[in-house]
Amino acid sequence: MTTALITHADCLNHVTPDGHPERVARLEHILHALEPLDLKRVTAPMAAEDDILRIHPAGYLDGLRNSLPSEGWRQIDGDTFMSPGSLDAAFRAAGAAVRAVDMVLGGDVGNAFAAVRPPGHHAETDTAMGFCLFGNAALAAKHALDHHGLSRVAVVDFDVHHGNGTQDLLWDEARALVITSQQMPLWPGSGRPDEDGAHNNILNMPLAPGSGGAEMKAAYETQAFPRLRAFQPELIIISAGFDAHQDDPLANLNWSTGDFAWITAELCKIANETCSGRIVSTLEGGYDLNALSAATKAHVEELMKAAE
Repeated sequence: MTTALITHADCLNHVTPDGHPERVARLEHILHALEPLDLKRVTAPMAAEDDILRIHPAGYLDGLRNSLPSEGWRQIDGDTFMSPGSLDAAFRAAGAAVRAVDMVLGGDVGNAFAAVRPPGHHAETDTAMGFCLFGNAALAAKHALDHHGLSRVAVVDFDVHHGNGTQDLLWDEARALVITSQQMPLWPGSGRPDEDGAHNNILNMPLAPGSGGAEMKAAYETQAFPRLRAFQPELIIISAGFDAHQDDPLANLNWSTGDFAWITAELCKIANETCSGRIVSTLEGGYDLNALSAATKAHVEELMKAAE
């Protein structure tokens, strides 16, 4: 088996204002770093409208279409912008998540990484925020559950910012276990341990500013991994944000590139135990270009090792 890399050039056409941290160069650096790797390269399709409507209401989608500018940018929340290519990019990002689930569950590949933007884990049911338009990880989970008929899907989010959107979208979904680690305090301010979902299906693990790999590993080994193994997921979806890196400018955790390799390898180990290694990973944050590309490459290399 192999690892799929799913992406599309449309994701480079989501253009943000000069100086914005979520910029085209993020994906360009990632694709350059992954170029030497022996991956199954797949063109991301456009998500169908019905895919988006699994998690977002029609009125929300209509609002995004009405907000799409014909030139320049339109600011749709405090730090989220749309350019003329943004909606196509978002549909490709969502389509990549759906295609990844289809390929992994269909046995075409062992696992998959969606190298896409805009990211998704801050998009709530009817609110775009935090650079995000569609909830890609939540959509992947719902597609696996509703379209493929799975009974248990886990989402693990190790982005430095809390995945408030994924939490919101899957709050009432008893078939999904959502596990997130995030710096606290930090924007968006959610992610307390008592935010545990309608069915005790959400595990939030706040990490203190200035903490590093040792604290992260302790949290995952004592809390996240036992919950994952007890849940026995049929698929693991990773919201792969790399902004907990010690070089990232938007937060204050001190993970190394090796820490991202470690957490990926451990999740692959649990996937091998519980669901025949089936993992879908989708890109979230990470804003220092060198740290982002190095950590993403380490993440994908661990996925490749697991898929061999």
